[in-house]
Amino acid sequence: MRVVVLSDTHVRSGGRKVVPAGAFEHLRAADAILHAGDVLEQWFLDELAELAPVHAVLGNNDAGLDLPERLEVELAGVHVGMVHDSGARTGREARLSRWFPACGLVVFGHSHVPLATRGLHGQRLLNPGSPTDRRTQPHHTLALVDLADGRIEHSQIIELD
Repeated sequence: MRVVVLSDTHVRSGGRKVVPAGAFEHLRAADAILHAGDVLEQWFLDELAELAPVHAVLGNNDAGLDLPERLEVELAGVHVGMVHDSGARTGREARLSRWFPACGLVVFGHSHVPLATRGLHGQRLLNPGSPTDRRTQPHHTLALVDLADGRIEHSQIIELD
């Protein structure tokens, strides 16, 4: 199962931020899409849902959206936890392990800083960065994760520019 992970898209109808065409190449090939918050408007989630099933959490800028703050889903036998803000860098691994003890993969956003690392007890931690607002990062990014038979086969951060 190919999963595309997004966060911090900050796309508004008629706004200046646009998801790059390169991101849509990956999204069209997705079996599932995870969005770790700061979507801003429902129409964008609806657009993504036309491509693949979408699981999303509430970001700090998502006023008016009916999304959970934390979410756990099972994809290809892998338990996946999602939250927008993982908190301070210090203590992140322990905090995410505590919040999502049964999850092999935890997806988060908020910082716009892409990160793919191991947490406690082999848990994989993944922040896809942002495809629209790189802030201090050199590239706009998203993440790809391949899941099969209860395993994370591969994960990577994709630079879009």
